[in-house]
Amino acid sequence: MAFVVAIVAVAPLRADAAHQSEMVSQILFGETAEIVDGGQLLQTGTFTKIKCLNDGYEGWCQSAQLTLISDEMVMRRSSAIMPAYSNLMLLNGTEMKLPFGASLELFQEQQLCLPNLVFKYEGETFKPGKISFSPESVKHISQLFMNTPYLWGGRSIFGIDCSGFVQQVYKYFNIQLPRDAYQQAELGTDIGFLAETQCGDLAYFDNKEGKITHVGILLDTHTIIHASGRVRIDHIDQAGILNRETGERTHQLRIVKRLV
Repeated sequence: MAFVVAIVAVAPLRADAAHQSEMVSQILFGETAEIVDGGQLLQTGTFTKIKCLNDGYEGWCQSAQLTLISDEMVMRRSSAIMPAYSNLMLLNGTEMKLPFGASLELFQEQQLCLPNLVFKYEGETFKPGKISFSPESVKHISQLFMNTPYLWGGRSIFGIDCSGFVQQVYKYFNIQLPRDAYQQAELGTDIGFLAETQCGDLAYFDNKEGKITHVGILLDTHTIIHASGRVRIDHIDQAGILNRETGERTHQLRIVKRLV
């Protein structure tokens, strides 16, 4: 069993080992993964299939955007992440900018030393779970992503999809969710009516075939924040989402779940 860590700000995970293949997710700087099926980290210019340790998601990543780490490093990893919108780090003495939510789980004494690479970070850190899951904190964390562009497979402020957005917000409360909306919908307790919902509950939406394809975070009984075109706040009723600007019905409500 071999493990790797992402060494770039945001590394695409693709369905197949090709640049033109669909981006199914992303692995952020400092996040760790297992190489799938006992494989090895391949040479620069190739792809390696990995399984992310935080959510179990699999995909092909450029080998040059990863580096091997020891089993010992994996065992002692922490949950620390970057709290600011844009974080400045030094890589071998040169500046490197990282998004909030990037991981510091392998850092010790403000640095991470890897073969031929030394990362130094002297800024603030954030420990998930440090803040309580309250309406105020849910609104604050979720609205840090406001107007982030929608990107299929995205998990960062550079571009994010609906389930990636929900996953990243919940990460700040030390709650690790699966990657896709239909997987997230399997968790939690059903809430029958919007009038009974609380800030932080998750609303799921389906398509004409009945498949769950969208998720957002309720801010109150009639307002939702979600990634659709961009991270935005819209109206919601028992039928679904109404675009705040146009009044158009954009998503059909399937179910509401409470995880906390």
